Amino acid sequence: MQIVIVPPQASWTADFTSLKPGLLRAAPVASYIHHIGSTAVLGLPAKDVIDIQVTVEDLDQVEDAAFEREGFQSTSILKDHCPPGLELSERDLRKRFYRGRGRAANIHVREKGCFNQRFALVCRDFLRARPVAAAAYGLIKQRLAERFPVDVDAYYDIKDPVFDIIVEGANAWAQVTGWSEPTAD
Repeated sequence: MQIVIVPPQASWTADFTSLKPGLLRAAPVASYIHHIGSTAVLGLPAKDVIDIQVTVEDLDQVEDAAFEREGFQSTSILKDHCPPGLELSERDLRKRFYRGRGRAANIHVREKGCFNQRFALVCRDFLRARPVAAAAYGLIKQRLAERFPVDVDAYYDIKDPVFDIIVEGANAWAQVTGWSEPTAD
């Protein structure tokens, strides 16, 4: 797999919107859906893959078959990266993960109230509110992709700790601004 970071695409919001109905059909009742990741931040370069978070009350009630019927293939990734220095429970990092069979998309299904569910939203909103931080993050991703275009492990070995720094800044920003978790996009 080659890592390619592209300039911001005007179509990313519409691409998210077109994927949302199938996810709503596949997700358990009372779930909500957010456009997350770099494609959800205006002006941010990214891989041309739409990241979407489906928030559920109970991860064990998610049915792979329902997502498969809607064109999303289940993968074996079931846990998010834990930032160094944090001791998080398995529950706080658990997720179900699907890839879109049509439009390139990563679907992260996480439980409401868990660390990994919150960080995806607070970091997105922080980067939306702080264009200098977003631009710096975009530049880091572009340079990593230039240096490690086919070495996914090296790319993420550096990108993940950088994102951990963003999480810290985002959490401080959220506290100062009174940020609260948004309802569905």
